[in-house]
Amino acid sequence: MKKKFIKITMVILFLSIMVTGCSKAKLKNGEEAAVSIRTSKISADNYYNEIKRENVSKLVDMIDQKLFKNKYPTDDNENKYVEEQIKQIKSNYSDNEKAFLSAIKQYFGADSEKDLETIFRLQYKRNLAVKDYVKDSITDDDIKNYYEDNITGQMKASHILIKVNVKDSASDEEKAKAEKKALAKAKKVITLLDKGEKFKDLAKKYSDDDSNKNDGGNLGFFNYNDMDENFAKATKELKKGKYSSEPVKTQYGYHIILKTGQKDRPSLDSVKANIKETLTEKNLSNDPTLTYTALMKIREKNNVKWEDKELKRAYDDLMQSLINSTNSNSDTTTN
Repeated sequence: MKKKFIKITMVILFLSIMVTGCSKAKLKNGEEAAVSIRTSKISADNYYNEIKRENVSKLVDMIDQKLFKNKYPTDDNENKYVEEQIKQIKSNYSDNEKAFLSAIKQYFGADSEKDLETIFRLQYKRNLAVKDYVKDSITDDDIKNYYEDNITGQMKASHILIKVNVKDSASDEEKAKAEKKALAKAKKVITLLDKGEKFKDLAKKYSDDDSNKNDGGNLGFFNYNDMDENFAKATKELKKGKYSSEPVKTQYGYHIILKTGQKDRPSLDSVKANIKETLTEKNLSNDPTLTYTALMKIREKNNVKWEDKELKRAYDDLMQSLINSTNSNSDTTTN
């Protein structure tokens, strides 16, 4: 009996030591120690304060993962998107796994293909969230104005295209000279039309559009948004049977347009959804920073509150740097 009592006592003592040993060390101020260095310690709070600014982007990722996980469940479209993104990156490294891992670490901060997959899944969900936010911000007046300005029934036209024949490597002076020559030729064609020559004959003789010049430049019926904006606008303003009195400039060169047909405009209700989609894409394209401002608004709308003032400053700095970087890249591309 005595031996049994001693054995039980030893077990209790052992468990007591284990529990005490497993508890986290405390500093004098009550903070938990993260690391002990001989006779001193670094607190978890101290460590957190040192790293939080540098790691705020990771925290933002965690926030968005929470926000979008249930709203945008993973589906086949997301899986396809992720697979295509990873496949495209891998194609640059010819099955060299080491080079692939090194690249995704450098450019994405991913330690493995699984980490990269997580990054692209979040990216996909963010894109959906931003698109929904921008779409919801489009008003009925926006839709109506776009309808009045841009929606028309299908139009039918023929054209004579005069290209600006110049190489990309040409000097500015050479480009200006070629531009002037093309414009003069286009104006000459209009003069010949004014004198009564037939459009189809002039198209066959002068047009640089080999796909339809032998058919009188016939383009058939087309929607407004199917064509270059300048071409579509000029065609819309013409009456059926009339041709453009001035050459119409597009990225392809100078056009003389003959309007040969016009269908009735569809009702607003029948095209409302398409207009909303078009305006969404147009707004995102026109403002590259909209993705970041939209995400900021989405977080605010979902009551994301920054209890730590320094973290809030770090978050604001992060988002501003992303916006500035996007603006800078946009300016470089434009120039």
